[in-house]
Amino acid sequence: MADMKELANLVKELEDQLVTCIRCGMCQSVCPLFEQTRKEADVARGKLALLTGLMENMFTDPDGVNERLNRCLLCGSCAANCPSGVNVVEIFIKARAILAEYKGLSPAKKLIFRQLLAHPGRFDAMVDWAGRFQGLFAKPDANAQGTSCARLVSPLLSNRHFMPLSSNPFHKTLPEKGVTTPGSGPKAAIFIGCLIDKIFPGVAHASLKVLSHHNVGVVIPPGQGCCGIPSLASGDRDSFTRLVDHNLALFEKYDFDVLVTACATCTSTIKKLWPSVYKNPSPGMQKKLTALSEKTMDINQFLVDQVGIEPIETGLEDAEKEIVTYHDPCHLKKSLGVADQPRQVIRAAGCRLEEMAGSDKCCGMGGSFNVYHYDLSSAIGTLKEHNIEATGCTAVSTGCPACMMQISDMLGKAGASIRVRHPMELYARALEKLTP
Repeated sequence: MADMKELANLVKELEDQLVTCIRCGMCQSVCPLFEQTRKEADVARGKLALLTGLMENMFTDPDGVNERLNRCLLCGSCAANCPSGVNVVEIFIKARAILAEYKGLSPAKKLIFRQLLAHPGRFDAMVDWAGRFQGLFAKPDANAQGTSCARLVSPLLSNRHFMPLSSNPFHKTLPEKGVTTPGSGPKAAIFIGCLIDKIFPGVAHASLKVLSHHNVGVVIPPGQGCCGIPSLASGDRDSFTRLVDHNLALFEKYDFDVLVTACATCTSTIKKLWPSVYKNPSPGMQKKLTALSEKTMDINQFLVDQVGIEPIETGLEDAEKEIVTYHDPCHLKKSLGVADQPRQVIRAAGCRLEEMAGSDKCCGMGGSFNVYHYDLSSAIGTLKEHNIEATGCTAVSTGCPACMMQISDMLGKAGASIRVRHPMELYARALEKLTP
């Protein structure tokens, strides 16, 4: 019981945020998980009640509360629909950290987060090694999405159609000292992100091409690490803080006006979570984190709001243009309010944008949620796949590489001939057609 009192005191760190929930239940109607399970404990209101019970010493089962907290996509649909402005995602992230620090991380998570992910050079080498041997365990699907599937029955991979690791990750194409190019406009530093680096390097190359076309000065420090969200979502605040320190030290060496990323999750993490969840920051560190947060933008937002882009003339009538639909990543629209800018980029690329039903509904990925609850993740993703196919599109675009993976999986399983592309890839492709 003494230990439970200690835990209750730790959870009191969240008391000011927990009391703002008035239990109205508005979160229920927009929760993609509740839509599948119809269980109150899966809704934000239910989880917040569990945390309050833990704080008030009403429960003696921290494992049960932890299990419920981890049954969440962290999509922020509840927070975006909350009339009281409860910052649900931040509460859940902090609560996961409190429970992990109280209970301790599993050996597997310690290995993955503290021995690999928190050491970017070591992590790059491990992924490089895995990429060389992935052909032993996976085979290409030869579909429009470019996915692979397991050669043998695998409990870990299930029946997933997953994106393979790139044979040439973006960081390997960088000069040893990184990239520093002059420009006539604002100077942009680029945070690459793990998934773009190792699975979708074409998005990084396309982003560079687009920024160069618009004479934007670019800085890309070498040796970048993960933004830290996988560690943080699993409650490992120590690894998260180490990664923030690593990346902050890299970018501090350069002078730039804006930090852009082509990954919605990295953008949201740097902008929202670096300043609010960093462990015990000094006043000086807090000032640095806040300053970088204020400089951080999604690359679509930067191009539309600061650079200004004009439609690329393709010479095609509207009926002749490629039909593209757009999926709003939760970390872009719900977290940062960025929704119109990616659509403007797609139209500027000469595509005909056809809106899908529920374009801002979660795709079901949710990071580790997809790993631990693939059945639910897949059920939510199947709804997205149906909405995409109903538009009659030949490509679906989205600004989050994690969403790209989930949508590719769903389209691959459905046998749909629909490509998955980032808005930067569509825009860069249109620019190539302008090249004499």
